[in-house]
Amino acid sequence: MYRALTGLLLLLLVAGGSAACWGGDDDPAPTPTPTETATASSTPTTVSPPPATATATATPTATATATPSPTTAPPTATPTRTATQAPQPGMVIEHGPRDSGAVALTLDMGGRVEPALDIMNWLIANDVRATIFMTGAMVENPNTDAGREVLQLLDAHRDQFDLGNHSYSHPDFRDLTAAEMGDELARTSAAIAGYTSIDPRPLFRPPFGGQDAEVVAGVAAAGYTRTIMWDVDTIDWRPESEGGPTAADIVAKVESRAQGGSIVLMHLGGYNTFEALPAIVANLRARGLELVTVSELLGVE
Repeated sequence: MYRALTGLLLLLLVAGGSAACWGGDDDPAPTPTPTETATASSTPTTVSPPPATATATATPTATATATPSPTTAPPTATPTRTATQAPQPGMVIEHGPRDSGAVALTLDMGGRVEPALDIMNWLIANDVRATIFMTGAMVENPNTDAGREVLQLLDAHRDQFDLGNHSYSHPDFRDLTAAEMGDELARTSAAIAGYTSIDPRPLFRPPFGGQDAEVVAGVAAAGYTRTIMWDVDTIDWRPESEGGPTAADIVAKVESRAQGGSIVLMHLGGYNTFEALPAIVANLRARGLELVTVSELLGVE
């Protein structure tokens, strides 16, 4: 009996141990496996896109910035330089339009000073428009105030007078280099600027009437694009004792030669010019000719 009970007990112990080793459906062992698989799959998803995105963004940005810069800059710079540096052509003027019905009286000042102020005051009193060509040496002459006083009268009657450059020391410009021409003109302009803000450009009268292609180009480079000559020369700078004209001679020459568009050459220090002026003006006006400045005659602003 005892042996039978002992055998039965041993049999039950063996059967219970085998069930504990095999496990069953509630075993949690498979759970770590899907977790590790999910972690491995998320690694390339997180790391790979950033490098791809950064590369794509950098490439178009560099291309877009570099390409338009050299393309747009040159067209803007080129026309600006061309417009600024383009030289202005010069021209020689002997007279204005013949159908203008106008005459320009011009008076140079660079030597003899009498009767310059008498002439200026007479022109102002009689409302006669005229153009004055002044030398810089006359403006800065330490022995007389005549040149400076003429400029002051011009400044006070800007609507009646033109002012042009007649060089500084009255040399023949055909004997000068381009640099020397520029210096003569610049010194005169600087001297004038001390007494009036009237700019003598673009009017230039060559001393002795000396001009050629090089002179015209040289003064034009300095802003004096109009070299003003004449078609009626009174030769009033020459005294009667040396064969110069009387007042009657001056009047007769102007009356016989002046026509529409004419530019008449006289001098503020001319001999017999002051005496001849009243008859000259009366005769021209009686013929229906209007007295204007050179700028008005040529339409220069």
